[in-house]
Amino acid sequence: MVEISDNIQSFLDQKYLSFNLPVFIETDPIQVPALFTIKENIEIAGFLAATLAWGQRPTIIRNALKLVSLMNNNPIEFLFHTPEDDWHGFSDFKHRTFNGTDCVYFLKALRNIYQNHGGLEQVFTRGFQADDNIYSALAYFRKVFFELEHEHRTEKHVSDVEKGAAAKRLNMFKQLN
Repeated sequence: MVEISDNIQSFLDQKYLSFNLPVFIETDPIQVPALFTIKENIEIAGFLAATLAWGQRPTIIRNALKLVSLMNNNPIEFLFHTPEDDWHGFSDFKHRTFNGTDCVYFLKALRNIYQNHGGLEQVFTRGFQADDNIYSALAYFRKVFFELEHEHRTEKHVSDVEKGAAAKRLNMFKQLN
C-alpha cells in the first residue's frame, strides 16, 4: 500500500510542478478566479468558470471573463446590490448549451446561497459534514442550488451525483477552494 501512495504522491507532486506556473495559468480558466482577492469573488468566478469549462479553453476563458465583466468585475457586490431588473445583459449570454435563462438562474441561486446559506464554502462544508465525503457535499450543494423555482433544462448544468454523474466540473471547482 505504501508503494501506491508514494506513486500517487509523486504523480501529484509532478503535476503540481507542471501546472502551478504563470505560463499555464495564463492559458487556463483558473485565471478568472485568480483575478480576485475577495474570497466570495474568487468562489463565484471559479464556480462560473468551472460551469463553463467544456469546449475550447480560449472560449471558456473569454465567456467566463464576459460574465465577470457583466457583474462589474465584482460578483459579490453585483449579486447583493444590483436589482434583477438590471440583469438584462445576462439574458443574451450563451456558452454552448448554457444560455441566458440558465445564466440568470445561476445568478439567482448564487445570491440565494450567499444571502441565506452563508456562501458556497458553507454549503459545501455542510454537505461534507453530513457523511464526511465529497459525494454528500456535491449532492447537498445541488439540492441547495436548485431550491428556487427554475427551468428544468437548467439542471443539466450542475451534475447530479445521485444519478451517477462524475461531477467533473463541480470537483474542479471544489479543488479551487
